Amino acid sequence: MGNYEALVVVSFGGPERPEDVLPFLENVVRGRGVPRERLLEVEAHYQRMGGVSPINQQCRDLIAELEKIVDLPIYWGNRNWHPFLTDTVRQMKADGVRRAAAFATAATSSYSSCRQYIEDIARARAAVPDAPELVKLPHFFDHPGFVAAMTDHTRAALTEAGQGARLVFTAHSIPLSMADTAGPQGGAYQSQLHRTAELVTAACGRQDFDLVWQSRSGPPQVPWLEPDVCDHLERLHDKGTDAVVLVPIGFVSDHMEVRYDLDVEAAAKAEELGMRLARARTAGTHPRFVSMIKELLEGPEPVACPATCCPAPKRVRAA
Repeated sequence: MGNYEALVVVSFGGPERPEDVLPFLENVVRGRGVPRERLLEVEAHYQRMGGVSPINQQCRDLIAELEKIVDLPIYWGNRNWHPFLTDTVRQMKADGVRRAAAFATAATSSYSSCRQYIEDIARARAAVPDAPELVKLPHFFDHPGFVAAMTDHTRAALTEAGQGARLVFTAHSIPLSMADTAGPQGGAYQSQLHRTAELVTAACGRQDFDLVWQSRSGPPQVPWLEPDVCDHLERLHDKGTDAVVLVPIGFVSDHMEVRYDLDVEAAAKAEELGMRLARARTAGTHPRFVSMIKELLEGPEPVACPATCCPAPKRVRAA
């Protein structure tokens, strides 16, 4: 496995107690100009689910599966909540790790899914004297392992909703200024997601699909990717579509934005419209997804991203 002495899973993080929800969200949106009322609205979503995000446990589950096939110590550090990446890097240093691969739980290129993780790694290493070198593994939006996992889950959802159901792929909406920037592997956020949707659709023996967006959180004066998934369900209904499969290709685990924005809000909209709706599972711990991470670890060492890739969007203060 190259010259790596360990693997560290780098993820977003999430609260595991109700009292942690608001501090966690404040970490997430710091400096982004998100209106306070939107923050409190999202907090209510978490509290409705018991004040616990599923994402941390899902990281634990992924690591448990990786430990079965990867013969290296595996660590875990988050951007926004415990275990914070800086603390993890400090532990790796104490354990004598000098060089490790970093797997970020994001399939595509954008500031928040690429450049920000690079910044997270750099910040964590800067805080730890003589920190181990961390080599970020490449994105995997078109990797056969990711595509195979999403194809299996999409086929299962088609069986539930009916083979005639419309395939609607979803991903996190981001500002247009961020969506149009090129990533390190070519193409931008939208085009990479479109490619994933094409590959999964073809593997399911289908041709047509839609790519829509969810989970917008920014100030209203900033243009973000559209249409929103719920608005799109209304348009499909108006065209006579009576069954839909939602495929969250923009996420690798069934965390809060999948479970609330799709399983609660989009499901309620479909019920209101009288549409059958099934939601495909995310890659999660699908065996092909887990083995994909091992393949990335054992593959050619990735070329470092240029400093110009996936720049941060311009910040706009809330009005």
